Amino acid sequence: MEVKLFDSELKVMDLLWREGERPARQVAAVLEKEVGWNINTTYTLLKRCIKKGAVQRTEPGFLCKALITREEVQAAETDELVGKLFDGSVDKLFASLLGRKNLSAEQIARLREIVGEME
Repeated sequence: MEVKLFDSELKVMDLLWREGERPARQVAAVLEKEVGWNINTTYTLLKRCIKKGAVQRTEPGFLCKALITREEVQAAETDELVGKLFDGSVDKLFASLLGRKNLSAEQIARLREIVGEME
């Protein structure tokens, strides 16, 4: 399932991924503290996520549960990034990432390990 989520919707999803199923009021209370949103903003974003199929709402108590995983969203966002900015080339993305940051020996070793697992 590929669902396009905006940054504000990802804040809602992040909370549900971290904390699991929660009543909408509790989601609103946490996001008020973390982001400064009022209850109406959070409810609007929850409704958008529900409409997109990312969140399920159940009664009683307007319980909200993530229907998609963080990994699914990460995969879709990565595919979009690679397609849009790197002509669909993962190696171009990888080269760009490596060229922009001084990596520690530990990070380089971990990347070698990941690439080795793919071979």
